[in-house]
Amino acid sequence: MKRFLTLVILILMTAACSRHEAPLVPSSTQQIATVQVETVAASAVADIYRASGTVRARQVAAIAAKISANVLEVRVHAGDHVQPGQTLIVLDRRDLEANLRLAEAARTEVESAITEAENAITSARASVELARVTHKRFQDLLAKESVSQQEFDESQAKLTSAEATLEIAISKRRQVEARRSQSEAEIAAARVTLGYATLAAPFNGLVTERKADPGSLTTPGATLLILEREGDLRLEVSIDESRLGLARIGENVAVEIDGLSSTVSGRVGEIIPSVDSATRTLTAKIDLPALPGLRSGMFGRADFSAGKRDALLVPQSAVSERGQIQCVHVVEGDTARLRLVTIGEARGDLREILSGLTAGERIIVAPPQLLADGDRIAIQKAAK
Repeated sequence: MKRFLTLVILILMTAACSRHEAPLVPSSTQQIATVQVETVAASAVADIYRASGTVRARQVAAIAAKISANVLEVRVHAGDHVQPGQTLIVLDRRDLEANLRLAEAARTEVESAITEAENAITSARASVELARVTHKRFQDLLAKESVSQQEFDESQAKLTSAEATLEIAISKRRQVEARRSQSEAEIAAARVTLGYATLAAPFNGLVTERKADPGSLTTPGATLLILEREGDLRLEVSIDESRLGLARIGENVAVEIDGLSSTVSGRVGEIIPSVDSATRTLTAKIDLPALPGLRSGMFGRADFSAGKRDALLVPQSAVSERGQIQCVHVVEGDTARLRLVTIGEARGDLREILSGLTAGERIIVAPPQLLADGDRIAIQKAAK
């Protein structure tokens, strides 16, 4: 019903604005309004391409567990501000601490084995020295034929056996040292894993989403919190592929954010080179200054300069609002005619006329409130 009434009004207004028959002869009591008139002319204006998009954080961290463990504490909520290194989530670490103790016990056992290996080497070296001295003495006695060949061979065998025992002791020490290196690595790994039980903030940020509660069991890689870096937001807008040349990295553009009362200057920091095949648009990312109240997810618009173009501009005071319809009063001789127009964007105290007027026509500036279509007018002369 509402759409029907609007359609009827449009038809009536169009008929009223488009008829050109001579006005009725005014009665003797009809007032002639004195008005100011301005000639419509084309003016060169800046052509602006407006792209819309969403404010997003440059850096977003998904806080996830690297181990499977029960959640003991969640120390933040959505909307909390956090500092670097601040503890966010604490997991059950008892199993991890037990693994660390086992690794440390294994290292203690290896240290004892190293002491035993050193003692065995010391004893084997003493036996080798004694066997060498004995063998040397038997060499001298054999030369004097004071000992038999068999006794000399036995001393040789004892020396060889002592040297082999020393080699075995040295080899065992190498093995024990390798075990010690392994135990040190196991302790280091256990300590690293133990650190996974505490999840900390990587940077100054804002907690935007909390997905874990105490008592739940974590899965490695599953997101528990979403954290956004504060003061580092940007507007990601979609640009038609035909307007690709308007966006240039490093260029400053005017940005308007819904919910903020002012227009700010942003800088094009990144342009995604690929074009979305479905929308035929590409994405430009505009760095924004730190503003109070600015949040990710807000809707915004960015204005890109597209050069100059000719436009018809009229004073705001010349435009009459009739509900959702805009009209201007056009001068035809000594008569005011109501003309339906399409209004574009505002440029200060001027409004752009997209259709309904042509350059060279005269319009009434600030028409009287009761001025109607067909009323007689008297044009006020401009002051010299």
